Amino acid sequence: MGKDIEVAILFADVVGSTRLYDTMGDLRARDMVAICIDVMRGATEQRQGTVIKTMGDEVMATFPSADAALNAAAQMQQQISTHAQLKVDGQPVAIRIGCHYGPVMLENRDVFGAAVHTANRMTSQAKAGQIVLYEVLWQTEDVTSMVPGIASEPRSGQHMRLRLRCQDRELLVDERHSSITIGRAEDNDVVIKGNLISRLHARIEISRNKFVLIDQSTNGTFVQSSDGEESFVRRDSLQIKGRGMIGLGRLPEQGSPQTIGYTCEEL
Repeated sequence: MGKDIEVAILFADVVGSTRLYDTMGDLRARDMVAICIDVMRGATEQRQGTVIKTMGDEVMATFPSADAALNAAAQMQQQISTHAQLKVDGQPVAIRIGCHYGPVMLENRDVFGAAVHTANRMTSQAKAGQIVLYEVLWQTEDVTSMVPGIASEPRSGQHMRLRLRCQDRELLVDERHSSITIGRAEDNDVVIKGNLISRLHARIEISRNKFVLIDQSTNGTFVQSSDGEESFVRRDSLQIKGRGMIGLGRLPEQGSPQTIGYTCEEL
């Protein structure tokens, strides 16, 4: 039986690890990623946290409080940004971190629930060197330059909705149902099985009358518009427009049970 608890969840991963392997070769890149993982693990344990699991270049950890998680996150950033062995062409290796606090289910030394998905999403929104709970300023100098201005966009008078089709199912994303999750875990809104598909692979949300796909996966998401234009997104976001198909971890194929069709509609 699982146990319901409230914790802070932290995800941290190495930015551009694929580039490390391309630039430095497998052995040196693997050693650098291992150093990053050791730093993340050490900071977690020193701040009363627990490493739940490591996944390639990523660590997932829990903490008894948000303060503990954020102190650990700042320590990770500080130590990795100044580590003598973590430089490529004179530039420090960077990590990004996302955190969230909320209820989770603890089962078999793993945690599950919406708060975990939110923390993972925060990581996908973070840039190199950032901590997002929303954003946490871990560098005390240059504080003003790290806070971006929020530009307001004019809202269209025309309301929009997104129609998704997959495996004879149809779902809508609109102002009443503002987001859905996609992946192979059973608690997603759209469940698609496949060896290239992550447990929580992606989210689709409506924001300012636009539809945004937010990839949170290992293998990325492909979007092919009806006019044949192809886009790829991994641990980042992409606006989707018009009509087309979405493929999880691979290019979408017409008629495949793993392909999601989409249509943006004006109301």
